[in-house]
Amino acid sequence: MQNDIKDKTIRVGTRGSKLALWQAEAAAEKLQAAGLATELVIISTKGDQVLDKSLDKIGSKGVFTEELEVGLREGTIDIAVHSAKDVQSTIPADLELVAFMEREKVNDVLLSFDPEFKLTRDSKAVIGTSSTRRKALLKRYYPNVTTAESRGNLQTRLRKLEEKQFDALMLAYAGVVRMGYDNLIVHTFPEEEFVPAAGQGSVAIECARNLDPDLKKALKQALNHTETHICLLAERAFLHTMEGGCSIPSFALARLTDSGINITGGIVSLDGQTLLQQTLSGPTVTAEELGEGLANNTLEKGGSDILRSIKAARTEV
Repeated sequence: MQNDIKDKTIRVGTRGSKLALWQAEAAAEKLQAAGLATELVIISTKGDQVLDKSLDKIGSKGVFTEELEVGLREGTIDIAVHSAKDVQSTIPADLELVAFMEREKVNDVLLSFDPEFKLTRDSKAVIGTSSTRRKALLKRYYPNVTTAESRGNLQTRLRKLEEKQFDALMLAYAGVVRMGYDNLIVHTFPEEEFVPAAGQGSVAIECARNLDPDLKKALKQALNHTETHICLLAERAFLHTMEGGCSIPSFALARLTDSGINITGGIVSLDGQTLLQQTLSGPTVTAEELGEGLANNTLEKGGSDILRSIKAARTEV
């Protein structure tokens, strides 16, 4: 590593929630282990500030990333640390995703303070979630369940759960275990039915495209997990082709196999009645092509109609 890089302090941009800080600190520890000094820079995003609206009504792509990206452009931070599932489907041309950290278990889970809570096909429970995908899949597989909007950081949502605003809280396993609340998990959704959002369970590292090439190389060596990166290339190619973000009920999960890579993905209508889901396989070098192909198949087989109906429904509101 060049001395000028070794002497540089990497300013790590992050949101201020406990989970975001956990992710930023995990990245900082890896950088420090590689001999790089770090400094955390906390930046508040629109997604943190606007808590009285659901994500699909805020009306902005990158609600959890935009302000961090401004920091990258202005040079107040060197890298931005994001939950990979929060990163918009199209990255601005002057920025790039330089690394994806090793992925945690990808499943959606339910949390409850009642250890006896059971979710069955006939359950009439009230479940807190702010995810369009989770709401739609719950309607499909658990038609008697009612969902309640649940925005805010994990601790805020848990307080609402404790206040009995809902019977259970639906979240990604990764955030739950990273915050040490896995003792509250009462149900794990199978990934074959509840296919996660693209990127779920991984942490994405973003930087300015014009960042020093040697520094970029050092960042990638310290932070990137090759298997996760290949899978995320496929999932993000799917997301980009679908032109979907966190407000669209699409989903994608790629897995490496002995012979290459599988990607399962699709979209579900808001009422849960129509589910389009397919799996494609191929060599790892075709990861992005597989993601694009899966999205195009999904759009051709009715996905475009679902997206149009979602757009029309939101325009009416």
